[in-house]
Amino acid sequence: MARRTYTTELGCIACEELDDFGAGNEGWLVDNPNLLCALDSHSLALANRSVILVLGWVGSDGYQVKIKPSDLSPIEAEYISALEWLVLDEIKVILAGTSCGYLLIYSLSGDLILKQMIHPARILKIRVRGLKRDLSYGSSYEEVSIVMPGVIARIEGSDIQNTLRKWFQESNARIWDPKSSSRDMEDSGNSFETLAYQVWNVSKYSACADAAITGVMPPPLMELQLFLLLGSQVNVIFVQSLSGRMLLFRHSASLLTCLKDHPRKGEKLTLSPSGTLAVITDSLGRILLLDTQALVVVRLWKGYRDANCLFMEMLVNRDTASSSSIDYEPEKNDYCLCLAIHAPKKGIAEIWQMRTGRRLRTIRCAKGSKLLQPSSRFGSSMASPYVPLEVFLLNGDSGEISILNRTLS
Repeated sequence: MARRTYTTELGCIACEELDDFGAGNEGWLVDNPNLLCALDSHSLALANRSVILVLGWVGSDGYQVKIKPSDLSPIEAEYISALEWLVLDEIKVILAGTSCGYLLIYSLSGDLILKQMIHPARILKIRVRGLKRDLSYGSSYEEVSIVMPGVIARIEGSDIQNTLRKWFQESNARIWDPKSSSRDMEDSGNSFETLAYQVWNVSKYSACADAAITGVMPPPLMELQLFLLLGSQVNVIFVQSLSGRMLLFRHSASLLTCLKDHPRKGEKLTLSPSGTLAVITDSLGRILLLDTQALVVVRLWKGYRDANCLFMEMLVNRDTASSSSIDYEPEKNDYCLCLAIHAPKKGIAEIWQMRTGRRLRTIRCAKGSKLLQPSSRFGSSMASPYVPLEVFLLNGDSGEISILNRTLS
């Protein structure tokens, strides 16, 4: 009997440039707390404290870009503390956060597009979240949230998009008009206004280890924005703020509810695409599935120390009669939301059907592997078939990158 394969290999990132990031040493991808990873279509961005490396894996276009931020403060011992991709229609850039609270935006050629102070504290995480165009949505909407200890900032995707479009237009103009290039270089540091953003100070509720904006709360609280915060004692804190696009920078927040379970400490937070479910991993090996609208824990797993969780979509219980045609393209309703749990201590990844479904699959994972997921879905548009939420597996020791198959066959 042929051995079942639950992943499909896409390519390999192995190259000499990875030596500077520790490649060649066993467990280099997962054992270094200062190594950051962010995935995009056919590209992987890696960052240590002072260098960003963008790789196209073998099997794609295979390009490489190395970015060395030149204005990290040596006096403050500033370093890169967060990394993420941002894809807005035809524009693709890299977002980096620093330990001093600066947001940096780089083009794929390594040019610094924007540097802006968000808050004088270490940026823990940059989250990009939005609804991409498909048959159910006539337009796309993105937002960028920035997590710092005790502070959450939010930037409208449209504001960033306008700034990026202006930069790329002026950059292209300089190529065709060399005479303007020298003039523009003189004011390159002041080319754009700063991005408008919202900031909520939540330090009075808990030390913030991770956070996410889940969206607008259900009726009757439609006017309230809901945040999910992760604290030092598995504190899940929901705070509220007036909705709408506010141009004032700082806003107050009030506590809605709080879950405490001393001495367990929350470590990582993962949000479902709709924002209605959230997964929290804690320091004692538990995984909690939360309903962010009902504000209750709906499922609990135990014995998963150092777990990494990502939501994905799989073809489960699909109608084989309707899908037997060669030309049939699965639609959104054909997919079921699942949770991929990578348990490195066990050397496996499991896929569970949401919310209370069975375990669909167990996948053996090599030591030194890491689950990754792009911040946007590739190719999702009104003209193309529905693109499901997918999860990728990167084997740091071999450099192979694979995708978890979304069918059970």
